[in-house]
Amino acid sequence: MSELETRKNAAPTADDWGSRSHVHTLLLMAVTVAGIYLCYQLAAPFFPAFTWSLALAVLFAPLYRWLEPKVKYPNLAATICVLVAILIVVVPAMFVAERIIGEAVRGAETIKTMVESGEWRRAYEAHPLIAPIVQWIDQQVDLPGLINNATSWLTSTASSFLQGSVLQLTGIVLTFYIFFYFLRDRGAALEWLRFLSPLPAEDMNRIFDGVSDTVHATVYGTFAVAIVQGTLGGLMFWWLGLSAPLLWGIVMALLAVVPVLGAFIIWIPAAVFMVLEGSGGKALLLILWGTFVVGGIDNLLYPILVGTQLKMHTVLAFVSLVGGLIVFGPSGLILGPVIFTVTRILLEIWSSQNTAEKENDKAG
Repeated sequence: MSELETRKNAAPTADDWGSRSHVHTLLLMAVTVAGIYLCYQLAAPFFPAFTWSLALAVLFAPLYRWLEPKVKYPNLAATICVLVAILIVVVPAMFVAERIIGEAVRGAETIKTMVESGEWRRAYEAHPLIAPIVQWIDQQVDLPGLINNATSWLTSTASSFLQGSVLQLTGIVLTFYIFFYFLRDRGAALEWLRFLSPLPAEDMNRIFDGVSDTVHATVYGTFAVAIVQGTLGGLMFWWLGLSAPLLWGIVMALLAVVPVLGAFIIWIPAAVFMVLEGSGGKALLLILWGTFVVGGIDNLLYPILVGTQLKMHTVLAFVSLVGGLIVFGPSGLILGPVIFTVTRILLEIWSSQNTAEKENDKAG
């Protein structure tokens, strides 16, 4: 028998792709990938709840670590943290949501009345300098129709928000339910991730620390500063007698979350509107307040609250926040920066490993 025939008749070794062990490995890999994909599809509807639960768990982890040795029971410590989070987050949010919906509906009706009565035309016709510009815009764009559509959308959105309150309540309950277990079982969850990861423990700790720093920086440095800016802007609107100060204060806060954008998108048009009404002094006061107080508070508070935790360029921060919003919805405000941070750390680990291998090759 020739050597070629002997090789053909020989039993496959462990290194052959047709061997039983390799077939089993490939089948196991295929089933595992399919299982991961199906788990992703099952978990996708709950990503917002998981995201906000993770953010709350990171923020309240110091309180839990302080309570756990004092109360002696992990379940009790986690329950106390959940109750504190509800008092701090949910109760004020529900109160503000109720007020803002009411103000939005009233503001929409006021704008609609101004458009239907023609009052908005008389406001700009009294100013010869800008009247031609507004008239040209009015000829190119159906401003009354656009405003009516916007007010109708705002009213219907407010109504649908109230109708969907049961679904939103379910999401809130699920968020705090997951938050409880994230706190209580955080140690076991982190160990499980370390076990599954092919990275060394120190690299996994870098990723965990990066995620924690990013969540802290996003919530404290972005959300907290935006809330302060929105509050200051809303208070000035209220003091100057402008309509719907709570609504516009929250809108300013939301705009302040996104880099490059800011509260000036609201208070500059408001100042222009006050000039058209003949309130130049109030408009000047609003401009000074918006420029030096609302705008300056960002430069004062952000370094104090964040420091160097969020190691991200302004452009990358903008892409992570806006892209996160587009891809994941509101939860993208957290997921976007977290994904960018984890990717950055993985690239740093990859780069350091390549550098170490090159140095070893040179030494060899």
